[in-house]
Amino acid sequence: MGDAHRIGVIGLGVISRAYLDTLVGHSAVRVTAVADLDASRSAAVAAELPGVRALSVEELLSSPDVDTVLNLTVPAAHAEIALGAIGHGKHVYGEKPLAAQLTDARAVLEAAAKAAVGVGCAPDTVLGTGVQTARAAVEAGAVGRPLFASAVMVTPGHERWHPHPDFYYQDGGGPLLDMGPYYLSSLVHLLGPVRAVIGASSRLRTERVIGSGPRAGERIPVEVDSHVSGVLEHEGGVLTTITTSFDGVAATAAPIEVHGETGTLTVPDPNHFDGEVRLLELGADQWRTLPPSAGYVGAARGVGLLDFAAADGHRAPRASGELALHVLETMTALLRSSAEGRRIELSTSVERPAPVPLTPSEEWR
Repeated sequence: MGDAHRIGVIGLGVISRAYLDTLVGHSAVRVTAVADLDASRSAAVAAELPGVRALSVEELLSSPDVDTVLNLTVPAAHAEIALGAIGHGKHVYGEKPLAAQLTDARAVLEAAAKAAVGVGCAPDTVLGTGVQTARAAVEAGAVGRPLFASAVMVTPGHERWHPHPDFYYQDGGGPLLDMGPYYLSSLVHLLGPVRAVIGASSRLRTERVIGSGPRAGERIPVEVDSHVSGVLEHEGGVLTTITTSFDGVAATAAPIEVHGETGTLTVPDPNHFDGEVRLLELGADQWRTLPPSAGYVGAARGVGLLDFAAADGHRAPRASGELALHVLETMTALLRSSAEGRRIELSTSVERPAPVPLTPSEEWR
């Protein structure tokens, strides 16, 4: 991909600021252009960043000054923008999910393979010291042979704080598709890919009430299941039970726990880059906290794109399109299993991404 890696950003919503804070001024990449459907927004962002041009979406996709398109559009537009970038011979790295529909995600990877360009995809939180320290502990035998795991994400629903939460309860939304990529990407790092799933889900409330902003008090319809549970069969035989819900007040369970023959490991919230990893060994009386031993220290949004650019064909990027496709199929299979009442075998698999060695902040920033 080259040393002076030039980035064009499409989609300048809230999340773009976190990416720009990481990427602008970095020695390995250079943001050269930005675009948004709202031209005034792209003009305002470009005005803050010397050397960055405000372009239309089509101008950015065809720009010779862009090597990789950073796709921060809404999920429904992910596939269209990705295919546009690939069509112009550019690499693409996007926010999760890879696409809103599994067929579109497959089309993106097929087009990229034909064009010999790379595809990367968030989440990159799993490359921080939280999940990577947990992975290093599992691989070092801290829990013995892993036997089963659990993953739990429970909230009362984003309508309590989001002023326009409609999309969370429409097709493509729901707790699994919204938050599942963080948990499932972590589980692949920890335990390997998934070979089959069994799912169950419910939608016991047909509407929600917006709790803040100009529409506070407005009722919105719930068009997707708001609670999804399931069992994941990993290729190595480990079983993970997963619960993602917009229907609970809170949970005391750890976000992820890995249970093995000689110990249990708790993994911090995979929506964050770091956090406390705790181990209780068989026969011990107390949990102990493990010091960070792997991962990008002080990681922030965009570290996955830096990792993607640094791969440069020498290794597979850790936040890869292949991983994102496998995670998306796992989620859609859980929902289909629930609807059809049967076990579903997956058609995709993926190599576990290479672990991240403990990398001080000054070495990757």
